[in-house]
Amino acid sequence: MRRTLLVMTIVAGMAMVLAAQQRGQRNYDPASEVTISGTVADVVQISHQGRRGSGTHLKLTTDAGVVAVHVGPARYLEAQKFSVAKGDQVTVTGSKIKNAVIAREIRKGDSSITLRDAQGVPKWSRGRGPK
Repeated sequence: MRRTLLVMTIVAGMAMVLAAQQRGQRNYDPASEVTISGTVADVVQISHQGRRGSGTHLKLTTDAGVVAVHVGPARYLEAQKFSVAKGDQVTVTGSKIKNAVIAREIRKGDSSITLRDAQGVPKWSRGRGPK
């Protein structure tokens, strides 16, 4: 009986971890990965209902027009000591979805930040950053 309970607890825990990872990568498609460069036209902090903190989003002016870039939690960028401001020249690698890009990596000058792994799983969802 105890053994069955232990196995069920482990399976339930693994299912919760997998579900959390899938929520974080639900729109990320490695097959649609692109790299774009441009000038940051605007930095927007968006609060998401039911979540702590805000999410950072960029409007990036490229040769092809303005592209919306979904970055990640503002608190994660702060913890990694990485910031982006209007007028910055950046290169973004990420998954193109509809009219936007979900950023996996952002490079600005000599600095960069990796936000997601190659499969799109956010770094902050794996205990690598503040929750």
